[in-house]
Amino acid sequence: MYNEPALVIFSGGQDSTTCLFWAKQEFTEVHALSFRYGQKHEKEVELARAIAAKAGVDFQVMDAPLIGRLGHNALTDATMPMDSEQPEGGVPNTFVPGRNLFFLAIAAVYARERGIRHLVTGVSQTDFSGYPDCRDSFIRSMNVTLNLAMDAQFVIHTPLMWLDKAQTWALADRLGVLDLVRHDTLTCYNGIPGDGCGHCPACKLRREGLERYLASKPFKPSQDANLTA
Repeated sequence: MYNEPALVIFSGGQDSTTCLFWAKQEFTEVHALSFRYGQKHEKEVELARAIAAKAGVDFQVMDAPLIGRLGHNALTDATMPMDSEQPEGGVPNTFVPGRNLFFLAIAAVYARERGIRHLVTGVSQTDFSGYPDCRDSFIRSMNVTLNLAMDAQFVIHTPLMWLDKAQTWALADRLGVLDLVRHDTLTCYNGIPGDGCGHCPACKLRREGLERYLASKPFKPSQDANLTA
């Protein structure tokens, strides 16, 4: 365990919630920072607030509407139908350009002013949905840039970087929060908590991972019997 505080970039979704409880295990003090950036599924912020309260961590929200206004994408434009699959040779239109770049930059400034040097984010290169700002190379580059920009020694932690969704569910289970992640988080691009709409790319990835994880566990009659309902 680090005898230091950490700041989790916290959306209230599966990945960041798993990271929040990972951070509680790894750091002596944990803070959570959420963003309103014009996302259609803004309900995630209130769910994040509730989860942070259950976790007993400090929770703050930053308004950053510029992120949603700069680009044209299906997560901030209600009139744009979202891609159901990753397009050949490109990124899906659910990609919000610069989102993780802005999140990390704002979080670093927020953390610096509070004497926090550890940042935690739930990005994953294994299940990155074609988003370039979820790759390890970007995170490493951003870490160097933040340190140079603020003459600081930030450390960006990415506990899910090399985990697929089934392994992420397994981590949540080991942390004792599988049910909380399953039922209280919002990953769905259509803003439906828990298992979500079941049709958007985020829901399909989440569900497929959960099914693979549960299939790998010893069968229990009461275990998520309604998964396929």
